[in-house]
Amino acid sequence: MTGLPLSPDELEAALRAIGAERYHNLHPFHRALHDGRLTKGQVQAWALNRYYYQCRIPAKDATLLARLPTAELRREWRRRLVDHDGDAPGTGGVARWLKLTDGVGLDRAYVESLEGLLPATRFAVDAYVDFVRDRSILEAIASSLTELFSPTIISERVAGMLHHYDFVTPETLAYFQPRLTQAPRDSDFALAYVREHARTIAEQKAVLDALTFKCAVLWSMLDALDYAYVVPGRIPPGAFTPEPA
Repeated sequence: MTGLPLSPDELEAALRAIGAERYHNLHPFHRALHDGRLTKGQVQAWALNRYYYQCRIPAKDATLLARLPTAELRREWRRRLVDHDGDAPGTGGVARWLKLTDGVGLDRAYVESLEGLLPATRFAVDAYVDFVRDRSILEAIASSLTELFSPTIISERVAGMLHHYDFVTPETLAYFQPRLTQAPRDSDFALAYVREHARTIAEQKAVLDALTFKCAVLWSMLDALDYAYVVPGRIPPGAFTPEPA
C-alpha cells in the first residue's frame, strides 16, 4: 500500500477482494467435494482433518479473549467459545463435527486421538493458533474475516453433499445450520472492529495481510488433502488410510 490510508469502505472492498481471489471455496478439492466427485474414503479424510481445525478454534479464540482490554469485547468474543465448545457436554460446534465424522463412518475415538492427521494439517492449524496468540489484537480479529465468505460455501456444501453422497444425511451435516447465523454475526462484529481501528497505512496493510494469511491456511489444508488422497495420492506414514473402495 502507498499514498493515503484507505477509507473504511475502500478497506472493506480490499478485504472482500482477497476473499474473492483466495477463499478456499475455489480450491479444486472443495469443488470435487461439493460436486460429488470424491470417494467415501476421500470424504472421510476431509472430515477427519477438518476436525483438527474445528477443535483448535476454541483454543485460538481463548488466546485472544485473554488479551482483549474491555468487558464489552470479551463478552462479544466469549460467544465464539460457547458456539464451538458448547455450554454442556455434547453441545457446540466441535460436538456437532464429531457427529459428522460419525455419520461418514469414522470411529470417534480414532478421530479424537488425532493419530490420523496429515502433518500439513497440524502445521497449518497450529500456525493459525500461533498467529492469533502472537500478533496484535487487530490482526487477530482480522484473520477471522474468512467468515465473511463462509455462508456461501456452507450452502453449496450442504446441498452438494446431500445430493451426491448416499452416506450423508441431514443429521450428518447438522454442524452447518447454526453456522449460517453464527458466522454472519461474528463477521459483522469483526468487520466493524477492523473498519474502525485500522486507520493507518501500516494497520491497514496488517489486516489485509492477516486475512491473506488465514486464506492461505485454509487453502494449504486442502492442498495437503488433494496431494495425499486425490493426485498423486501419496499418503504420509501414519496418516489416515481409507479402506479400499
